[in-house]
Amino acid sequence: MIRVKRVRHTALATSDLEHLLEYYQSVIGLGVINRDGKRVYLGSDSDQLTTVIEQATDNHLGAIAFEVAPDSDLAELQRSLADRGIASEIRSDSLPGVPKTLTFNDPDGHRIDLFAQWQFCKSIDPLRGLVVNKLGHVALRAPDPQATARFYQDVLGFRVSDRIEENFVFMRCGFEHHSMNFARGTDGRLHHLAFELRDASHMHQACDLLGRRKIPILWGPVRHGPGHNVAVYHRSPDGCLIELFYDMDMMADEELGYFEPRPWHRDRPQRPKTWVGLPRDVWGVGPDKAALEFSPEMRGAVKPP
Repeated sequence: MIRVKRVRHTALATSDLEHLLEYYQSVIGLGVINRDGKRVYLGSDSDQLTTVIEQATDNHLGAIAFEVAPDSDLAELQRSLADRGIASEIRSDSLPGVPKTLTFNDPDGHRIDLFAQWQFCKSIDPLRGLVVNKLGHVALRAPDPQATARFYQDVLGFRVSDRIEENFVFMRCGFEHHSMNFARGTDGRLHHLAFELRDASHMHQACDLLGRRKIPILWGPVRHGPGHNVAVYHRSPDGCLIELFYDMDMMADEELGYFEPRPWHRDRPQRPKTWVGLPRDVWGVGPDKAALEFSPEMRGAVKPP
């Protein structure tokens, strides 16, 4: 089994590269590492590649990249995929600071890039906007969330952190509650991207920035049930739902099997479970109809305001 350690970056295809680039620089707070034709590479304040934006004819998720252990042999991992009947390719120097990636598709057609060796890459411009910590998690629609979750568990070593009835699966690859989650949908499109903030004051700053730029907050502030992260949601210029969050549950010790205890947990200890019924959020403002506009699978899964 391949053991993914961290979610690292996404590649986003867009029909308006400059507009989306301005958003990720001036709102999310990423910096340009390099430009290569119709592709821009953006990094965080920690000098880590976080987002790749590519010019295309439509808007869609291009790829999700994960880090594996530094001593991993990509050729050996490729053989393990072949044993499962999964076609893959090893690419060289396709990303700044990443000499090799192992590339293949998940069952819903999303491109997965794995890499073991990488270098820090500094932005060529000063950072502005929120200057988020990192990409926290990626949420995907899936016609069969349970089947997609089994692939990520059996092939990539993810563990199930929580489920919401039969509609959502939250999965972790490290100590954080989830770095991937899967929502029931008619196809395999991107559901949302989530970026980690530092703390409550950073969230306050985020809400003020969104307000100044007249970007509607479509959900939150809210403390969720699964993961217990505090979050707000808005849409990027290409229509992608964006979550800004802090204070995610952590499983510090897999052998213990429960998340680090917090006062707001309903279960003591809080273990992975299936959440049933409403409301699930601990507190906060429910989603605006615009937050559900492109997410029909969410209707009935959350309590409207």
